[in-house]
Amino acid sequence: MSFLNAVISRVEDEQLRESLQDRVDIIQHKIKFMDKVAVAFLDTENKLSKDLEGLINEAGGVLQDDINTARVVVYYEKSTSMLQLMGVVPTLLSKDWPSVEYNRVYLWDDEAAVADEADVAVNALEDIAEMLYPGYFVFGNEGKTWISFKTQ
Repeated sequence: MSFLNAVISRVEDEQLRESLQDRVDIIQHKIKFMDKVAVAFLDTENKLSKDLEGLINEAGGVLQDDINTARVVVYYEKSTSMLQLMGVVPTLLSKDWPSVEYNRVYLWDDEAAVADEADVAVNALEDIAEMLYPGYFVFGNEGKTWISFKTQ
C-alpha cells in the first residue's frame, strides 16, 4: 500500500475517502501507460529536495539526484510564494539544463503539500501530475498553486 493510500484510508467520511481514492486512481491508471518523467525539486539555493519523493513517484515522476538528468525542474520552498520565486529563479537557472532547454521549469507555492492530510496530499498529487504530464492532466490549479516558468 502506498503512503497516499494509507493517508486516504484514515479519512473517516466514507464518501470523501472514496472521492479521494477515485482521484488518485484516475492519475495512476493514466500514468501506467506513460513513460516516467525525470524530475528535480529545487529550493532557492538550488539544493535538491527529496521531501516529496513519495508523492512524486505516485504522480509518475522519478526524482533525480543530478539536475542535469532532470527533464522537469520544480522550484518549491516552504513559506516562499510563486511571486517570490519569480524574483529569484531566473538567476538560478542554467541554460545547459535539459529542463531549461525543453522549457519545463515550474514554480510551486503549495506549501501544504508536505502535510499528511488526505485532501491536501491528493491536491498536491494532481498538481505534480499536471506539471509532469502537461496536456494529459488538467485540474485547474495552474496559476493558483503552480505556474510554468517560461525560460525562453
